[in-house]
Amino acid sequence: MEFLTEVSWSPYVVGACIGILSWFTFLFSQKQLACSTTFAKVGGMLERAIAGEKTEEKAYYKKINLRVDWQFMLVIGIVIGSFISALLSGDFQLQWVPSLWAGAFGSAIFLRLLAALVGGICLGFGARWADGCTSGHGISGTMQLALSSWISAIFFFIGGIIAAQIIF
Repeated sequence: MEFLTEVSWSPYVVGACIGILSWFTFLFSQKQLACSTTFAKVGGMLERAIAGEKTEEKAYYKKINLRVDWQFMLVIGIVIGSFISALLSGDFQLQWVPSLWAGAFGSAIFLRLLAALVGGICLGFGARWADGCTSGHGISGTMQLALSSWISAIFFFIGGIIAAQIIF
């Protein structure tokens, strides 16, 4: 169990474990491993809390069904698991501006928060527009040999390379 305290794990081992998790997801739920719909559901749940039950009459929210389900719990598990992992490895720290960002763009908190907000909104729109995220398309969809997922995965890598060139 010593590996649980390491700061980073082998991407090969983690990739294989995610693949195995995908098998079990299909086996027990007949659904693919995915996360981005959960964020749309949370948005719909917040809208329902503010605007009332008429929110559920919207076609999109009818399609995704505004309820807490296994995907919702998966996202919560990812957050809790990441936190526990950071604590166990001794890598947990609170910081507004990571050193990598500060080295490239300075230590202004507002700029970092603005970039994170704009990036998050772009990723959210992209994931909903593509009808899936890196887990839905990149893991589950490619495993099913879905052409749309392979195209998405290729563009995930292209976008990642471009972002890395800008940041680094």
